[in-house]
Amino acid sequence: MELDLAGLIPAVVTPMHTDGRVDDEGVRNYARWMLGFEGLKAVAVNMDTGEGPSLFAHEQRRVLQIWLEESGGRVPVLVGVGGHTDLACDMARDAMHAGVSGIVIFPHPVFVGEPQDSEMIYAHHAAIAESTGLPTVIFQLQPTLGGVLFSRETLLKLASIPNVVAIKEASFDAVRFVDTVRTLQDVPRRLQIVTGNDNFILESFMLGADGALIGFGTLAVAEQNEMIRRHQDGDLAGARRIYDEVVQPYVSTIFAAPVRNYRARTKQALLELGVLQNAAVRRPLVEPDEDDKLRIREAVRNATAASKAAAA
Repeated sequence: MELDLAGLIPAVVTPMHTDGRVDDEGVRNYARWMLGFEGLKAVAVNMDTGEGPSLFAHEQRRVLQIWLEESGGRVPVLVGVGGHTDLACDMARDAMHAGVSGIVIFPHPVFVGEPQDSEMIYAHHAAIAESTGLPTVIFQLQPTLGGVLFSRETLLKLASIPNVVAIKEASFDAVRFVDTVRTLQDVPRRLQIVTGNDNFILESFMLGADGALIGFGTLAVAEQNEMIRRHQDGDLAGARRIYDEVVQPYVSTIFAAPVRNYRARTKQALLELGVLQNAAVRRPLVEPDEDDKLRIREAVRNATAASKAAAA
């Protein structure tokens, strides 16, 4: 049960037509662009960034199929699954038969509330993981984006599921991230920790992350790959320079408050880069307003200039 996530794993967007329908040709063109970057550890399809929970089942299957066709086995493809237990099991089995390399399980809203029911949460994840036997990533997500933060007891139970290979920690809270890293140190076998914290990407690696499964992974891709490589090689100064000059100013614009708008902002940035034809999102999400578009345009321009200057 191996899946190497020690690097950048972009959570990809889903291109759409202006009426909100999935744009199959746009998905394919975007996938070809994304997969043209060297050094990706995997791509994650139908995640929150890709508006996966808002897609119809046939759309989820089609989007995943396009990514699998374009990757051709060159890059592992992960897929997000969620919903009630039986539905998520069906989604996971569909993905397995399609040929994915692993699944990421979305936290269910019913888990919210104290005291946390660790047994219920464990049973849900274990059923989904065991329905395929595929490498499985647990997903701890900030409540602002509809997620759940797991207690130490719950994390340890989830880590005991045999085919769980990693935890995606996306609390957007550095203290919570460190606590999660420390908790997983008490697990008998080693699990990889992938950060979902777009607001402190490089710091996540300094605090113990192995990889980064992030929505921002689809922007400044080459720069983030180089930043992570430098950190892994012990060149912290070099990694910090890329982060401070290119990545952090850019990500601060995309993930500004309200954070829920990051999906549309990401698409707007890809539009500015010429990768997408429009920034359409699935309702109830809306495209960025004019002020936001100006800020995104400036962020893209500044990041591009900073990257060129660094390479000169």
